[in-house]
Amino acid sequence: MTNTQVTLVQIDNYGPWTVTPEPRREADLQTLQSRLYADISQFVGNRGGYVFFTRFDNMIAVTNGLDFEDHRLLQESAGNRYPVTLSLGVATGTDPVQALSDATTRLQEAGSAQDENRRECLEGRTIDDAHRSDEDVQIAHFDVIDATGNYTDELNAFDTFIEIEQGYAELMRHMRYAHDSLSFFVGGDNVIVVCPDLEDEDYVEAIHHVEEAADVSLQVGVGHGENAHDAGFEAKHALETCRADGTRVELAWES
Repeated sequence: MTNTQVTLVQIDNYGPWTVTPEPRREADLQTLQSRLYADISQFVGNRGGYVFFTRFDNMIAVTNGLDFEDHRLLQESAGNRYPVTLSLGVATGTDPVQALSDATTRLQEAGSAQDENRRECLEGRTIDDAHRSDEDVQIAHFDVIDATGNYTDELNAFDTFIEIEQGYAELMRHMRYAHDSLSFFVGGDNVIVVCPDLEDEDYVEAIHHVEEAADVSLQVGVGHGENAHDAGFEAKHALETCRADGTRVELAWES
């Protein structure tokens, strides 16, 4: 059974800050957001976690293996380097959707995202080392079959982007509501999905759904591990098996 630890990273009072004392240049805001995301991703990644940018002012991280001291250090590091601060909600659960919902509630109860008095809140709970296992996190790594041949080398770059995004949107919606999973586009034609304890037939069903709904053909490698890095690395290797053997679903623990 999975036990995913999810951290919601929220920039404090970001909306009002972007227009105070007057609207800030969009290029400057985009640069700040991307650099902040890169620093958070590196910090969490160095401790075995994954971070996904979502809307940039809100980021979602899989933080199995990080304790509260790690989270405080992240807040301190960001506060020392950026003109904005971070509030963090942390929760755990057998499915990542519930964990994220609980983490979100923790921050909402601490104050609004646009409350100028809410600063660097850290709310929730982490998984004690004694309760961790090597199957706590399940990661699925999807990609589009022959994206280069079917899209990149055939369509202009924007139309290719539309086609890939249509497939991602359908997969994201389906995995959320059918399988209590969180899906994130990570560039190119790749989508990483943080899952509960799913089986082969669940992934086969998801692939068929996206193919019928969006006319995009996917393949997926799935791994599990004590943290996101371990699970994701297994998933990458399983996806390489799909590419080499022409299969659609590979579960690392069945190889």
